Amino acid sequence: MVSKGSGSLSPLSSSTTLSSPCSPDLNKSTEFIQGSPFNNPRTQASTIIEYISSKPGTSSAVYIYDVAEQVGFGTLTKEWARVTKDGPAVVDLQTRAGAGLGLVGRLSQGTSLDTVKGTILTAYTTPSGLALMAPSFTYLPVASPTTRLIVQVPTVTAVGETLALSPTLSPLASVWPILPQNVAVILSSTPQQAVDFASLSYKVTTSHIVHLFDHHSASREIGHSISPTTLIGDGLTFQEALHEAGYKLFEYHGDPEASTVVVLMNGPFALTLKAAVKNTTGLGIIIVNVLRPWDELAIQSAIPPSVTTVHVLDDVPNAVTLGSLYVDVFGALWNTAPKRAVHPHRITPTQTLDFVGVDGAFLRFVQEISHIPISEPLTAGIKKVLLFSVPRSPLASFANFLEELFIEKKGILSRLLTDHDVFSKPSGITANRLLISRNNITDPLPIPVALPFGPHSSEFLGILDQSLLKTHSLLNHAKKGSIVLVVTSWTPAELVSNISQEVAAIVLERGLYLYTIDVKGIARDIVTPQGPIQDAVQNLLLELVFLRFYLGASASEATVLQLAHTSFDDLIEGIPLSKFSGHAWSNLQFVNIPPLDKTTPSESPALKEFEANAIAVEIAEGKTVVNGAHLTTWHDAAKHILFPSVFTPPREEDSLSDPALRPEITDTTFLVTCTVNKRLTPLEYDRNVFHLEFDTSGTGLKYAIGEALGVHGWNDEQEVLDFCASYGVDPDRLITIPVIGDETKMHTRTVLQALQQQIDLFGRPPKSFYTDLAEYATADVDRYALRFIGAPEGIATFKKLSEKDTVTFADVLNKYRSARPGIERLCELIGDIKPRHYSIASAQSVVGDRVDLLVVTVDWITPDGSPKYGQCTRYLAGLKVGQKVTVSIKPSVMKLPPDLKQPLIMAGLGTGAAPFRAFLQHLAWLVQKGEEIGPVYYYFGSRYQGAEYLYGEEIEAFLLEGVIAKAGLAFSRDGPKKVYIQHKMLEDSEVLTKMLHDDNGVFYLCGPTWPVPDVYEALVNALVKYKGSDPVAAGEYLESLKEEERYVLEVY
Repeated sequence: MVSKGSGSLSPLSSSTTLSSPCSPDLNKSTEFIQGSPFNNPRTQASTIIEYISSKPGTSSAVYIYDVAEQVGFGTLTKEWARVTKDGPAVVDLQTRAGAGLGLVGRLSQGTSLDTVKGTILTAYTTPSGLALMAPSFTYLPVASPTTRLIVQVPTVTAVGETLALSPTLSPLASVWPILPQNVAVILSSTPQQAVDFASLSYKVTTSHIVHLFDHHSASREIGHSISPTTLIGDGLTFQEALHEAGYKLFEYHGDPEASTVVVLMNGPFALTLKAAVKNTTGLGIIIVNVLRPWDELAIQSAIPPSVTTVHVLDDVPNAVTLGSLYVDVFGALWNTAPKRAVHPHRITPTQTLDFVGVDGAFLRFVQEISHIPISEPLTAGIKKVLLFSVPRSPLASFANFLEELFIEKKGILSRLLTDHDVFSKPSGITANRLLISRNNITDPLPIPVALPFGPHSSEFLGILDQSLLKTHSLLNHAKKGSIVLVVTSWTPAELVSNISQEVAAIVLERGLYLYTIDVKGIARDIVTPQGPIQDAVQNLLLELVFLRFYLGASASEATVLQLAHTSFDDLIEGIPLSKFSGHAWSNLQFVNIPPLDKTTPSESPALKEFEANAIAVEIAEGKTVVNGAHLTTWHDAAKHILFPSVFTPPREEDSLSDPALRPEITDTTFLVTCTVNKRLTPLEYDRNVFHLEFDTSGTGLKYAIGEALGVHGWNDEQEVLDFCASYGVDPDRLITIPVIGDETKMHTRTVLQALQQQIDLFGRPPKSFYTDLAEYATADVDRYALRFIGAPEGIATFKKLSEKDTVTFADVLNKYRSARPGIERLCELIGDIKPRHYSIASAQSVVGDRVDLLVVTVDWITPDGSPKYGQCTRYLAGLKVGQKVTVSIKPSVMKLPPDLKQPLIMAGLGTGAAPFRAFLQHLAWLVQKGEEIGPVYYYFGSRYQGAEYLYGEEIEAFLLEGVIAKAGLAFSRDGPKKVYIQHKMLEDSEVLTKMLHDDNGVFYLCGPTWPVPDVYEALVNALVKYKGSDPVAAGEYLESLKEEERYVLEVY
């Protein structure tokens, strides 16, 4: 039962046209990854990007962050890795602050295998994830042909209370200014361009690459035949690769003599405006394909000399944040001839949702800012089809069935986009948008712009499950005079009695043509028994009905049958196609809605709106992955979106926490009480290492072995008061400032509260702060100095201030005293204090309602002799007994193995002893209960035994009790020759090798990063010496232990 021309299944189609033909058949993953996915309109661009990134020889390893898989990117890579053995290693990672440090460490240190084969790392993340990764990029090594990082970023973000999916780049507003010079940022919009840019990312050898592509729509569309990228070879510079692929840094489109130009980053709105300016006089558009490195000369040459006004659109988190693109454009044009007015326009996430949800909203916005009318009917000649169904129903794949029909037709371009709403209905809702047109359209609009989920948008509306009429206001999407088809077992009279007055009113007011058909009943009468054949027949019948409406006035039963004959065989399961066509024709019924009695109030419940908030990926054997979770119900997908940083449901005790402690942050916070603050090192010693204990009684705070405590520290009160005095602001004055990340919410506090408890006044300012502050400087010398530091030319000065002088926001403001933004604006410019995380040094199974920390004060002297202090360690060191502290819990990689009989090797340096104290407390408790544990080797290193033998008495007790089998203590400054933990490990190398290699042991290292290579080398040499491995094989073996969570590093 197949359509003509469909033939046998290829690796790029999962089934025949009577099923769902859109996804790769992952039962044939090996064929797929070794073959070619190009020139097949059934393959999405995102699939090809994953194919390029995970192809053998392209990447050394692919790191898939949870946020990427939650938006449907990375699932296929993981599936291919499962069934193929010659591809790159695939690593799952959770998104958290400092998420990029692991990649930096891998590129900087590498493994012995990396030394041979090189280290080309690929990471998948989203704009929100990239915002957390980007600060780590400062530490990236210089890119080379064998050592590079490529980050593929599907640009889709959940925003607002409904978690609606949006193409906004607002999470990255603070990222652009801090990216180092060796990181290139490229943006793509069309499916072909996304694949081209993904390909050239791996050809460039002089830069690390961040590639942002439109995953809100373009890369997920079906119907594009994507060609492979034509690049000559590897080893290209960035400009060479871009030129060979046929692209420019900046594209100009529109009137060659335009007086007004709109500048925006490449994406769905750039495509929309590009199509609109074709026949618009006086208006042009600059599309930014390459944001970093920023090329001022290139954008200057791209803008026609006739232009007098430039409007710059920036995605920002709130209306008071100045966009980085505006700063770049202004800097490039402010001193050029002719003079041009440059205007910033801040696009918030709320506006972005309007642009993709309301027909024509974006172009109306452009008209308002440019004062140039855009009257082009952009969607003329496009048939807009909108289909709503429920998952796992027989008609759930109808949209793919229909798309397959048009893919086979020459001269027709059909594009399909599928979205899901997992919140508004228990089983979820699927929306399929299909645009059908002639294939001579040169600049097709993004589907969400051409057919938004808004009122009056569709020309054909299909409701494929009758239950949706009672829960959702779906007919609101239908245009005036358009066709609505409801698949239902109801008769027309029963349908009238089952719909609300609201729905009936829409039908009457808009003159909709409402039809019904019972394809399930027809299929049951024609084909027996029930099962896949009946399901396929339902789809066939519905397609025949659609063809009748698609042909319009020329439709007749004969013409529909004639068209169907071009796609289907004459006999289907032994039944003539004409019989199916006849049944479809005769059973279609028109529904006549009687006039409404407006005097009778409606008692129907309010109907919901569809909100796209989930993305599904089809993998092997008919399984579907929604938002990164393998689901049995669509409720699970909702849980996955709601709790992106943790893959488990909320614990009961979460309800005991106090969200009012820090309502502007998403972490669950607890208010604990300091009961012990004890210095462990001598007073005359130059390092203050101290032990803290907090009482958690009544807070509901629970933590697992090895987890970290996030401390929401405060700035020093006296320093804040001193700053207020120098800045001339009353510390008791009330200010209202936006909640970070949501411009719609505000909170009010005193200036002292804001600067002490929330604003990172004594943090280190990024480069963008100097540029932003320059706008408020009244003295020319201050303004020019700040602009210079914030400009590319001032990079050396910025580095000196940041890395050598370690200036703070307060230092900069005290130095440039004419720059005085209002205190409300200053709070926005600086941003929030981030919680600092410390490994918990206690086991709750032993200490109960208590949590312990081991902390060392961070302090240093600047070149001018001024003392400086770490913000949070200073706060903790000054805690008094009885003082309240706001904390949160953060998961960690440091956890005990499931089998406590496995040998444990623990290596801690300085305060890195903290998690192992928790480990040993718990193990001792198990021993006291009579449980058996495996051998424990504990290595500890510090400078002096007399000063820094942290928890030494407890270690000696654990040795006497047999909890620790052996302790290797290294005090580097006590003897004439420095001794470190790796030296102690070498003494035990034979037994350590046996524990790790033969006895399924687990190795842990916690502390600073500097000993990692030496410890790694010690273990490799031990494996070589006692197991007969070569260095490469030994390195590979240790890398495999990382995947098994048996080689665990927590370094900082």
